[in-house]
Amino acid sequence: MTPSSTAPAANNLDAFFMPFTANRQFKKNPRLLAKAKGVHYWTPEGRRIIDGTAGLWCVNAGHGREEIKAAINQQLEEMDYAPSFQMGHPKSFELAACHAAMLPGDLNHAFYCNSGSEAVDSALKIALAWQRARGQGTRTRLIGRERGYHGVGFGGMSVGGMVNNRKQFGTLLTGVDHLPHTHIPSQNAFSRGLPEHGAELADELERIVALHDASTIAAVIVEPCAGSTGYLPPPKGYLQRLRQICDKHGILLIFDEVITGFGRLGTGFAAEFFGVIPDLMTVAKAISNGVVPMGGVFVRKCVYDGLTNGPENAIDLFHGYTYSAHPLACAAASAVLDIYKNEGVFQHAAELSMYWEDSVHSLKGTLPITDIRNLGLAAGIDLEPRKYEPGTRGYDVFVKAFELGLMVRNSGDCIAISPPLVIEKSHVDEIIEIVGKAIKAVA
Repeated sequence: MTPSSTAPAANNLDAFFMPFTANRQFKKNPRLLAKAKGVHYWTPEGRRIIDGTAGLWCVNAGHGREEIKAAINQQLEEMDYAPSFQMGHPKSFELAACHAAMLPGDLNHAFYCNSGSEAVDSALKIALAWQRARGQGTRTRLIGRERGYHGVGFGGMSVGGMVNNRKQFGTLLTGVDHLPHTHIPSQNAFSRGLPEHGAELADELERIVALHDASTIAAVIVEPCAGSTGYLPPPKGYLQRLRQICDKHGILLIFDEVITGFGRLGTGFAAEFFGVIPDLMTVAKAISNGVVPMGGVFVRKCVYDGLTNGPENAIDLFHGYTYSAHPLACAAASAVLDIYKNEGVFQHAAELSMYWEDSVHSLKGTLPITDIRNLGLAAGIDLEPRKYEPGTRGYDVFVKAFELGLMVRNSGDCIAISPPLVIEKSHVDEIIEIVGKAIKAVA
């Protein structure tokens, strides 16, 4: 292909190939954010936008936190970068100890990376390596779930179950199967908190085991609450049953808590909320409040021990990233933990959750809403698709809400709302009012 001789101007919008975006549509009518503080963004023109999505589910402590800035600046003064391969720096070990102390059960080891996508691929590799290390090298199959989102690496796409994220990229990883999703609107529409029906869907894992044999299955990965597909809380008892089946067959259970981790449900992690300890837990987003890219895998003691029992001078896991446990990310994440603890952010989210629930469900009866569901400080709102134009109504609500001063997300014809955990009741009122206006405006 002959390269174009026309270079884009430095100040136009063309050069940036935007992710997960209809580039041409966006660049005709861009939605630009120029400043952020607290629970608000501002456009370049100075228009205030309430952040109804915590950025991308990540700014749980609110924007512009001076404590995080100070920690990063101090770290820059001391050291900008250090490798984590056969070397280390104090902040990484301090952060890991703090994370281990707040995690439930024996999830007491942290492997750091730079995003949720990297965390998922890391967790899948750790699972495969652990099975091999314990003499179960035939366990190579990975089980995901329909409508699941586990990032954009080839591993995460393979176990993920959102068709538009998969269909352009070939066969992906082989040896992957999927559980059915848990969204049953015919039985659970307008659920408040956990849906009543659907725990038996976990039993589909037994069918998959019967099909492939347990000796071929390494791990199952699920989001405790599916997020990017439109926020789907699990049915009562579903995760507990999944844990039991995994234990029965020697299969590792991975919770993808990139969205639910660090307070979204009013507890540190969904594992605490549900009383279910996974073998591996992936995190990102709110681990650093979105300020510096960071992700991680929290690992149970038995898995860590199983991978570190070879010769003392042998590398335990041939995996890692140049920026694993980057000093600036560790400094930011440590400051974020202090904010969460000192300000009682998780407790505040728990205390506000019932007000949030009542407020979100006050939209019931607004056409064309067909379902509302919530858990913690997040909610999904389904809209009836337009005939022959699926997804357009959800997109139009997203655009209209932005025009009215609110940022939400749409996944097809579903609207997802996940505000910073530091919001107050007045912010909740404002969010719900604008969502209602936006939906009515495009009905």
